[in-house]
Parts: sequence; C-alpha cells; structure tokens
Amino acid sequence: MNGPPLVEVQDLSKSFDVSAPWLNRVVEGKPRQFVHAVDGVSFSIERGKTLALVGESGCGKSTVARLLVGLYAPTAGHVRFDGIDIAQGLRGAQASVLRRRMQMIFQDPYASLNPRWKVLDIVAEPLIEHRLIDEADKRRARVGELLKSVGLTAADMEKFPHQFSGGQRQRISIARALATQPEFLVCDEPTSALDVSVQAQVLNIMKDLQRQRGLTYLFISHNLAVVRHVSDQVGVMYLGRLVELADKAELFSRPRHPYTRMLLDAIPDIRMSGRSRTPVQGEVPNPLNPPSGCSFHPRCPLANARCKVERPALQAIAGVRIACHAIEEGRYQPEPRSAAGNQVLTAEQL
Repeated sequence: MNGPPLVEVQDLSKSFDVSAPWLNRVVEGKPRQFVHAVDGVSFSIERGKTLALVGESGCGKSTVARLLVGLYAPTAGHVRFDGIDIAQGLRGAQASVLRRRMQMIFQDPYASLNPRWKVLDIVAEPLIEHRLIDEADKRRARVGELLKSVGLTAADMEKFPHQFSGGQRQRISIARALATQPEFLVCDEPTSALDVSVQAQVLNIMKDLQRQRGLTYLFISHNLAVVRHVSDQVGVMYLGRLVELADKAELFSRPRHPYTRMLLDAIPDIRMSGRSRTPVQGEVPNPLNPPSGCSFHPRCPLANARCKVERPALQAIAGVRIACHAIEEGRYQPEPRSAAGNQVLTAEQL
C-alpha cells in the first residue's frame, strides 16, 4: 500500500424509520419499524484505485454511496476521508473544502440535470458555488475544457440537456463532477440507464480520466461485466452487509462466498466455453424481517444449523475478507474459474 488509504469506512450503519404514522400504530397496536439498509460495513480505498460494490437491488449499495458523500448521516460507524471524519468535517469550517474534494455522479442522467439550464450553467455551477472562478469569460473557458475532457465540444455549452442523448448527458454529469478538481468520485450506477454500446464509451472515458488525474472511485453497480472492467477491488453486498471483499482478479477467478458464485454463475457465457449458466436462485428476504444468523442461509446450499443462528463476521481467510461459516470451517473448497482482464471495453463485453 502506498501510504494510508484515502477513504476509510469503519462499522458503517444506516437505519431508516419506516413506521406507520403514530395514530395508526396506537390504534392497530403496532411497534415502530426500522430498515437496516447498511449494517456494519467496513472497507478502505487506496488513492488512485477503484472499489466496486455489487449486489442485487436493495442490498444497500446506493445508501453506502450517499453516506460517503454526506447526503445521509450514519446511524453508527465512521467514514474518514484523508483522515478527516466526514460527518464532523461537513459540519465544520472545512466543509466547503471537503465537498470540493469529493463529488458524486448519479444514476439517471435524465433526472440529475436541470432541464431549464444550459450546459454552461450546469457545469459552471460548482465553479460559482465554491467561488473557484469569478470572471464569466474564464468560467466559459473552463467549462469548454471540461466538456472536451469528456468527449464533447465547447460549442455544446450553449445547448440544453434535452438536445443530448443519454450517454452525452452522463458525460455532462461527469464534466460537472470534475469542475472542482475532486480527488474522490462516488459513482452510483452511472451507466445503468444507458444503452449497452454507450455504456462502454462512458466507462472508457472514466478509466482515461482516472489515469490522467489520479482519481479514486467508489463504483456502485449490479453489472459484473462493468465491475470487471473498472475495479481494482470488489465488495459483494447482501442485505446491508459485506459478504466478500477481494482484489478483482481473485474474486472473478476464485470466488469464495456462495452468493458471489451464484452471481457469477448467472452471467451469460459469451466466450462459449461450455460453462452452464445458472440463474440466481431464490429472492432477497424482506429487509423488515431479515433471517436470523447468516442472512443468506435461506438461499445457500451450504447452510447448516450454525448458519441459521450465528451471523458470520467478515474476516480475512487466504488473503480475502469473507463472511461465511462454510469457508471458515473448511466445509467448502471453491474451485477456480477462468477470468480474463479487460483494458478497453466493447459493447459485446457488456
């Protein structure tokens, strides 16, 4: 590791109160209800690297993203950015500096851009908000540079969002995020709303920007082909908890956790190697009433009595952090899988 990590997350938790209104609870005799969207998640991200979080819908990935940039306050745990506690830092005198150093790219490029503003105003907004460039002519020049860096032209700043395709809108979102010259970008499924061919273009731009600027990414996705392309490390989440955290090559070539293997086995075999495709089995449990013990045990072919009553801790086993009693006890020896790395992503690989 080259120095301390830029981002450190320790025992991060977030609960949401989803109770019925007070009068309804009194009349019906119901208690308050809470959803534990994120439950004791810990990880770190080195400078210039990408950690991808994957999992089925509702597993807490996007909640983690919003906790890291301060859009949600954690119920418990800590997020540290370059040694600074985010929750405290965003309430203090250095809040503006912190917000400049970290930015977020949202999932839907159709909803995250103001349709009444020209692209010039959209991309220049962070420059004005953080008082980085006061003169209008210099702001225009800077916006032109930012648009060129994401594959658009300076002339595009005079257009409105509705004049662009989905992929072009997401490039505008990336340009806006880069305006403050951040060190850390949180990307919440930035390509999931785009066509497959456009996804590849946007992802390759993001990889190029990372190499040029030394950016650090947290990348949220449910698409494992995308994750294989962009990530250095991969964390697999299930019902608010991390169940496996490993280097990309290790996770794709030798996934340990049964849930990780289930996700990988569901990917279509585009190389036609003869591997059978197995659809993901079962459904994610109701987060209002999660299973006891290991939350994956109702869907796990390796579950035993211990799995039903004792929640496994995320621990280091053979260089991989994993939460699984079967692996810990040696009841399961996962077989290696073939995995190919990608440098330039094509539409066919998605």
